[in-house]
Amino acid sequence: MNDNIIDYKKFQASSVPRPSVSEREYIRAAIATQLKKTGVSDLHLRILIKQEANQGNYNQAIHLLGQLISRCPNSAIDYNNRGLMYLKIAHYDQAMADFNQAIALNPSLDRAYNNRGNCYAHQGNLNKAIENYEKALDINPYNQKVWINQGITLRELGNYELALETLELAKIIGEQYLGRIYAERGYTHYLRGDWNYAIADYRRALSCLPQGDRYEQKVIKWLAQVLQPIIS
Repeated sequence: MNDNIIDYKKFQASSVPRPSVSEREYIRAAIATQLKKTGVSDLHLRILIKQEANQGNYNQAIHLLGQLISRCPNSAIDYNNRGLMYLKIAHYDQAMADFNQAIALNPSLDRAYNNRGNCYAHQGNLNKAIENYEKALDINPYNQKVWINQGITLRELGNYELALETLELAKIIGEQYLGRIYAERGYTHYLRGDWNYAIADYRRALSCLPQGDRYEQKVIKWLAQVLQPIIS
């Protein structure tokens, strides 16, 4: 499932040299010391959280989000983001509790419904996942990620026709996730037995995905899967 993008201010660190492992540990220790001081702003703390999440340090991000939530106990987005970090490490109960709290604080936060739907999907409760995606789309019908997640879940339920229709709607909204949409639509065609359509969509996906995108290897594997019987 697609995870939701953390809604913090963009922070560009591309010009900063990537520290070594020992340097990162030193930096973390320095961060911990700084956080004990009263002068650390919420924005600074959010920047640190974004850095840790981008590096895959989800437990550290959870720890920092806990400190942020203690400062801002009524911030729905912070609960949503901590839930997303828990979801990344498959701590589903904690993730669900945070998504529930985010929704309780802000019933109009479509991203929290999307993430809660993803959490249900990861646990195999696909019908509850669909319910949450539908609620998210009631709030924001232009959330492209929700349409993609709903299409994938409908496919998992075996409803290929509706899955294809849903992914087509996702494609109409915009081009941001076009490569992923073609990839998932291709896999849906493959499962339905329409291999020519699947091959065409996989090739479209590869032409749209940025080089090095995590979907790229998945699509290459799917394409090889459908081409192997034809080649042999």
